[in-house]
Amino acid sequence: MQWILAETEQPPKSFIEAVKQYTPLSSGIFAAQLLWQRGIKDTEELATFVNFQAYQPASLFELETEMNLATQRLKNAGEANEKVAIWGDFDADGITSTAVLWDGLGQFFIQHQQLIYYIPNRLTESHGLNLAGIDNLAKQGCRLIVTCDTGSTNIDEIIYAQQLGIDVIVTDHHTLPSERPPVVAIINPRYLPKEHPLFHLSGVAVAYKLVEALYKTLPDVPENPLTDLLDLVAVGLIADLVQLSGDCRYLAQLGIQQLQGDYKKPVAERRRPGVGKLLELCQKSGDRPTDISFGLGPRINAVSRIHGDARFCVELLTSQDIKRCHQLAEETELANTRRKSLQKDVQNQVLQKVSQLDLSTTSVIVLEDPQWAVGVLGLVAGQVAQETGRPTILLSTESGESEPIFARGSARSINSVDLYQLVKEQAHLLHRFGGHPFAAGLSLLVENIPLFTDAINQKLRQSLRGIDLTPTVQADVVVTVADLGKNLFLELKILEPCGMGNPIPKLLIKNCWFENSWHRNQQDLHGKKIQYIKTEFDIRDDSSKNSFPGIWWGHYKEELPMGRCDCIAEIDYNSFKKGYEIRLIAVRSSVESEVKNQNSALILDWRNQQLSEVNKKNEILLIESCPKSWDDLRAWLRRSIYNQQQLALAWSKPQKPKPKEIWLMLVGIAKYLQRTNEQVTRVQLLNKLGISDLSLYLGFKALKYLGFIVHSQDHYLQMTWNSVMSNETKADNAINRFLVAVQEETFQQEYFTTVPISIIQALACNQ
Repeated sequence: MQWILAETEQPPKSFIEAVKQYTPLSSGIFAAQLLWQRGIKDTEELATFVNFQAYQPASLFELETEMNLATQRLKNAGEANEKVAIWGDFDADGITSTAVLWDGLGQFFIQHQQLIYYIPNRLTESHGLNLAGIDNLAKQGCRLIVTCDTGSTNIDEIIYAQQLGIDVIVTDHHTLPSERPPVVAIINPRYLPKEHPLFHLSGVAVAYKLVEALYKTLPDVPENPLTDLLDLVAVGLIADLVQLSGDCRYLAQLGIQQLQGDYKKPVAERRRPGVGKLLELCQKSGDRPTDISFGLGPRINAVSRIHGDARFCVELLTSQDIKRCHQLAEETELANTRRKSLQKDVQNQVLQKVSQLDLSTTSVIVLEDPQWAVGVLGLVAGQVAQETGRPTILLSTESGESEPIFARGSARSINSVDLYQLVKEQAHLLHRFGGHPFAAGLSLLVENIPLFTDAINQKLRQSLRGIDLTPTVQADVVVTVADLGKNLFLELKILEPCGMGNPIPKLLIKNCWFENSWHRNQQDLHGKKIQYIKTEFDIRDDSSKNSFPGIWWGHYKEELPMGRCDCIAEIDYNSFKKGYEIRLIAVRSSVESEVKNQNSALILDWRNQQLSEVNKKNEILLIESCPKSWDDLRAWLRRSIYNQQQLALAWSKPQKPKPKEIWLMLVGIAKYLQRTNEQVTRVQLLNKLGISDLSLYLGFKALKYLGFIVHSQDHYLQMTWNSVMSNETKADNAINRFLVAVQEETFQQEYFTTVPISIIQALACNQ
């Protein structure tokens, strides 16, 4: 894990003074630095960023044509007394989108009679429209489906609905198809330019915009104000992976204010008693974006992850029945605690498999297991992607004798990789897929997994071409323990709501240490322990005599370094404890930095240079052959550190035959050995072909399909021929795996000729 400190350009005094107007209890310097880093550099922009009342919402003009088509069709449905179905999704954005349309369209259609909703089961259905669900709605007499947070790419399903006499209005924010789908209307901000303030609207915000347009079309019909929906909009916006800028930020700010106001009311007067009870159970007050991202959002998502069926979440968010809402809130809380335990179990199993991979030759992690719970794979994939710096795809395979056997799962990306496009390019190998650049869901035949894994890795390597995938964590500002507390919290709070494009400020605290650390398992509502650890501690440094409390989720106290260290953390307010604390993000021993400085001088970069005899005669450890993997390089680094020798990277770009040429060479050697009955050692083969032991193993497997049999005795290899060639398709697949492996080695060696010396120095720190 590489640590990066954001470049800090000192803002002008005038800008700092402008920021200080919003942070009267502190100097405003930290907030000013962060805002300046993030492109907020003039007082007018600052005012609209901090104060939503100064922001001018964008016009719906660019979406007006589709919006008019949608509102006219809904108006016709109301006049004809047609039955309308809301088709939602099972994640937090999809659930809140459904709830917004349920409450919003419920002002124009009688709920449960003219208006119903359908949410797919996460464990048995996929995201998006499906034929069985459409059949279900057709049997209930539906003549119009309004999707939310889904539907843009479901062309076949939309055509099928039309054949049954059902029109479709799509409201969505996911990737668009190449051509407009055959729908009554499609309201999707992806049709707008990327710089448009509406471009980043999430599913719930798009659903809200449709209701807003309907309120303007039929202003005399609604009994409740449109603003009643804003708290749901804030929950969905913050819970989903969208950039909180432009109208997204504006709507989230409005919604959080409303969420907090409703929570402060007595229970009997709350407009959304289910939301209030859920906030109580997760010990939040609804006034912070983190109350949604760490509280409401995960709990709403947990229901479908554990039960599959998340329909009751819409009732939880919209019902006025206090007793019923409290019951559903407790069910939701229990589902979340079970989710945590299940996630921890799957995460441990996944990390064990990841540890067996060579990440130096792996661009995309693809793993499968029949025992993994589909519902938590997205969460675990996100953790693995963050820790390894590689897009991660986790699949759960069906068990049983039935054919064909499918694998279903989730994918999560890193910032530099458009995962949706990457997966889409392998669509011919998939059964279904959907999502956006940072997250996707997919299913495919189990037999296609190896081909899919090889293809997606090769594609990403080709597109990256030397871009380093080492995982990183970025700190925004440097602070001391003395800086921590209420004033700093309130100063940084002006950046909220935080999200993509405006992340929660990460604080770097140097040369600190931990005291009074302890960990425990969490408990559910029934007092039962769950396998989810958190460590609490006090942090100190030389800036103050006082310590400051903190928490580290998912870690044991033994994982905290002994003695002095550096850490990256976020400052937070614990509404349950009524106090301020830090939430630990990353930590490393201060000794690690010293080792890095020490070892940096030990490594010389002489790559792609003509070496003089003087250089060669010096007491320097030379690596003249290009490493085939990071493991090769680690061995040299250990030797250098052990002997306290300078290590010189002295290789040049290898002149290596193409993979197909190496394959033909291997086949030629096999024919020669079979014909002459001569023997050869594995080392001789490796040197002759210039490949790794793993690639040679794959080469032997491919030769087997061509009829060759490899015999091993006393370190020698011999070839015989059985004259019976195996299945041609299997032979082609085996040869392709060998070619891909050799291509990976070639790519890796090319990478080692250009990899920044800083990366290799960082590797030396971990020896």
